Amino acid sequence: MAAGSRRGKLAYKILFWFLLISVGPVLVVGYNLVNISQASLRKETLSMQESLAVGFSDTVNKYVMSLKNVIADTAALEDFSSMNAAKQQQYLNRILQVHLAVLELSVANAQGQETLRTGRFLEPNPKLRDVEEEEWFLGAMKRGQYVGHLERFQGLYPALTIAVAIVDPEAQPPRPIGVLEAKVSLNGLSTMLSMEFPPAGKSVAAVVAPDGFLVAHSNLKEVYRPDARLPDDILKIITTQSNEKGGGEISMPDGSRLLGAYSDVRDLNWVVYVQQPIDIANKTAAEMTRQTLTVLGWVVLCILLLSLAVANHITQPVRLLRELADRTGRGQFEGDLSDIPSPTNDEIGDLQQTFLTMRDSLKEKTGELIHAKQELERFTKFLEKRVDARTRELKAAQDELIKKERLAAIGQMASVVGHEIRNPLAVINNSIYFIKTKLGQASAPDPKVAKHIKIIESEILQANGIINEILTYSRQRDLKPERVLVNNWLEELLSVYPFPPHIAVEKRFDPANPAIEIDTAEMQQAVRNLIGNGIEVMPQKGTIHVRTARQADGNVLIEIGDTGPGIPPEVLDKIFAPFFTTKARGTGLGLAVVRKVMDRHRGRVDVESAAARGTIFRLYLPAAWERRR
Repeated sequence: MAAGSRRGKLAYKILFWFLLISVGPVLVVGYNLVNISQASLRKETLSMQESLAVGFSDTVNKYVMSLKNVIADTAALEDFSSMNAAKQQQYLNRILQVHLAVLELSVANAQGQETLRTGRFLEPNPKLRDVEEEEWFLGAMKRGQYVGHLERFQGLYPALTIAVAIVDPEAQPPRPIGVLEAKVSLNGLSTMLSMEFPPAGKSVAAVVAPDGFLVAHSNLKEVYRPDARLPDDILKIITTQSNEKGGGEISMPDGSRLLGAYSDVRDLNWVVYVQQPIDIANKTAAEMTRQTLTVLGWVVLCILLLSLAVANHITQPVRLLRELADRTGRGQFEGDLSDIPSPTNDEIGDLQQTFLTMRDSLKEKTGELIHAKQELERFTKFLEKRVDARTRELKAAQDELIKKERLAAIGQMASVVGHEIRNPLAVINNSIYFIKTKLGQASAPDPKVAKHIKIIESEILQANGIINEILTYSRQRDLKPERVLVNNWLEELLSVYPFPPHIAVEKRFDPANPAIEIDTAEMQQAVRNLIGNGIEVMPQKGTIHVRTARQADGNVLIEIGDTGPGIPPEVLDKIFAPFFTTKARGTGLGLAVVRKVMDRHRGRVDVESAAARGTIFRLYLPAAWERRR
């Protein structure tokens, strides 16, 4: 009896609490949901109107700007800017044929006298006007373009004046020599509005200027009235707003209320206005409220039925708890616990609470072990990455140290070579000069002696060149940057370079003549090395190409190419290495000096070579900042 009574109390207890927890919140939520849905629907309706206003404001802007671009493109044509009336008439006729919105077109010279005027509703050979004081003429001559002056064409149709300056393309700086003016119809905007907001509907849309001029309206009868404008109450509200778009409720003098939204038209200072009676939104909200209450009623009924089902299946948690115990015994802690009810104040609740506590403890300890293992693995990987990174840094530092030690050794050797070899070379050179002087005094000098003297002089120059290359590569000194115009600097360098007679020089310089900041002595050595290499590979005939250009990334390009046999692909990636050379004679430091000079100037050097087509070296240097005048 005690056991049966206990089970009865448990069943009633579950039924009571289930109903209290489930039905009460549902009713509260349902009441608030009805109120929220009404406010949300009204807000959504207003947001939709704002979106329509913003979208059509973009359409209005594109419509006007497309017509302005047509006029601007025509005025920029070279044939049109010649101010030849016959050619201009052809272009104006083409605009009238293609763009039906254009009503009138006229051309005025820089003195404000019309030289040409045509239109759809003008008589042949209309009288030309003096437009010197017209607002559109003054605006276009001063600012290059003018968009404004709304009017009622023929007293009914809204029209807009667009004017663009005609610029002399050959003048430096460019100057206006006239104005192309167009009067365009805005009826197309009303047509688009009427398609989006048909008159049979309740919504109304309009485009209005700040002074109240009605540019377009969804009801074509409204826009074609001579005095067409929005009601002053609405106009005052939308023209005094500081935000670009917005909306809200508007109370009219007759007691009606509207939902209105507006959006500014970019670049035109017009406003797109959309309105809808608030009764439509309220009617929809009432229908939503009715449907929501119906749904809530069904929900309450379903909750009652579910409560009875739960009470009749009171033993189900015990069965689920036993299944969970089996999974826990097998070490499976990720089972679904959604079917296990919260612990109660009876024997089942005590058993459930004890078991869940034990299971949580086991799961926590197991999770700690797994987490510790994962942390150990993660830390091991982190240490491996750190060791790899430090190893790479150490290797890079070691390579840099070796490079510096090599340069120091080369520098010491270069100073010894420069001192110990140049002195004997100077003595030999002086002796050759003395011998040449004596031979010059002889009546019949021996040709073989003269030939060998030239060979000695050539070898002296070759030895001096080798010493210069070694000293240039090993020398470490501070840069002395100077701001130069790259074209002028190259012209000066090329003018004094001793080009052989069989070498042609082709120059293609950037007309902008960009400025760079360089150590002229070092950069001159680098360029001369590249030119010298090009000349050496063209012993019979060839061309040296020199080009400059301003790059999009802000660098300045100096390009030096030749028409020689090219560099073999297998050695192309080694040519900048110190002491690497494919020549029978030479130190292999010429291109190494070029790379070093470019690195010191924070630039880079690239090479492109093809067999039988020559080689091109490209030097990229940072452009100097433009100085303001």
